[in-house]
Amino acid sequence: MLSVDMENQENGSVRVKNSMENGRPPDPADWAVMDVVNYFRTAGFEEQANVFQEQEIDGKSLLLMTRNDVLTGLQLKLGPALKIYEYHVKPLQTKHLKNNSS
Repeated sequence: MLSVDMENQENGSVRVKNSMENGRPPDPADWAVMDVVNYFRTAGFEEQANVFQEQEIDGKSLLLMTRNDVLTGLQLKLGPALKIYEYHVKPLQTKHLKNNSS
């Protein structure tokens, strides 16, 4: 099982530290389904992580997800779905775009 080194932020989000130290590729686009699942399990979303596994969401799929996909497409409870999108999916997408736009 892969581990993720995370740091709680003041706004309730979690910042992932150097992911090479966490046993998975630094770019989420390269994550396998289990990398995504373990990322969310480590972030405290054990039940929701199983849905990502059932839906076979890998890193590329995760980066393509819209807010609506997370809030309604995965049929998660609204509270966790909002946190997953705002504090995890959206920041991963932004970081990926920033790192690959140069």
